[in-house]
Amino acid sequence: MKPIISKDIIRGHTTTIVLNILSQGDSYGYEIAKMIKKLSHESYELNEATLYTVFRRLEKNDDIESYWGDESQGGRRKYYKITQKGIETLNNNVKEWNFAKHVIDDLILGRIN
Repeated sequence: MKPIISKDIIRGHTTTIVLNILSQGDSYGYEIAKMIKKLSHESYELNEATLYTVFRRLEKNDDIESYWGDESQGGRRKYYKITQKGIETLNNNVKEWNFAKHVIDDLILGRIN
């Protein structure tokens, strides 16, 4: 059975994950959820309720904007796009993650001489 990453480990990074995906192009909820599953090699799924909570938070912070698509078949989709502020937030979050990752590695794997 394939290992699944704990939601507790991912919590706090969902906004950065969504911003990363949107930095690569506009998208809609279902497609973003599929990309998260694909990027994690199927080790993580972001449920719909959490994803839409992230969208609301990012829109409120002006990190993303939404618009309605003009699909010719099926229901209309709400698309999301990253803003310039969102790109800055993403870059800052990635810097913070890289710093934290090294500190956590040292704390968990380090040895006191």
